[in-house]
Amino acid sequence: MLTFFSNAASRIRRDEKGATAVEYGIMVALIAVVIIIAVTALGGNLKETFNNTACSVKGGVYTAATATAAGSCSK
Repeated sequence: MLTFFSNAASRIRRDEKGATAVEYGIMVALIAVVIIIAVTALGGNLKETFNNTACSVKGGVYTAATATAAGSCSK
């Protein structure tokens, strides 16, 4: 009986699969945080760029948004 527990304990100490899964989980969480920060930081610029492109496709001139007014497209 004692050898069974001793063998089980040594197997648990040698088994590193659980630790690897935790490391991958932490890595995925950090990547997700970096993506969220990047999208948040670039979101406003991307919105203005797409609005400008959409306005240009329609043949208009895009006026960028200001602190008090939204951007507008005029022909």
